[in-house]
Amino acid sequence: GKIDEFTQKITALGQLHPRYSAIKSIPGFGPILTAALISEIGSGKQFKNGRQFSAWCGLVPKQNSTGGKSSLGAISKNGNRDLRTLFIHGARAVVRCGADKENAMGYWLRGLIARRGKAKTIVALANKLGRIAWHVLAKNTEYDINQAFNPV
Repeated sequence: GKIDEFTQKITALGQLHPRYSAIKSIPGFGPILTAALISEIGSGKQFKNGRQFSAWCGLVPKQNSTGGKSSLGAISKNGNRDLRTLFIHGARAVVRCGADKENAMGYWLRGLIARRGKAKTIVALANKLGRIAWHVLAKNTEYDINQAFNPV
């Protein structure tokens, strides 16, 4: 129906960008997230690194410190709400379908799910996907699963 029609239009427009297919090769990135990312940040060069981009999206943990001790809390939720939501949806799909895969990402996901649970793993993966996407865009590289997901 209409959703398929709009998805086809988004894909057609997205393919005009030279990095579209490189970004779309990252797990969790469909035509909508890929197009939204490119339209929001372009080349990504306005960010110094992937963490800065993830912070801009609101995907990094808040830092709390008291009495010389610092701890990390929930994600800050500052920044681009729409992009953050799309990253979370993409990460949720990857956790649902990719945790049983026998590759570096599958091992990474299973280890994190065992230690932290599914919900925190989804948010951690969304953060990681944001950093990976920034790297692919800003550094003009291709997605490499073994470089992106070192087993923990």
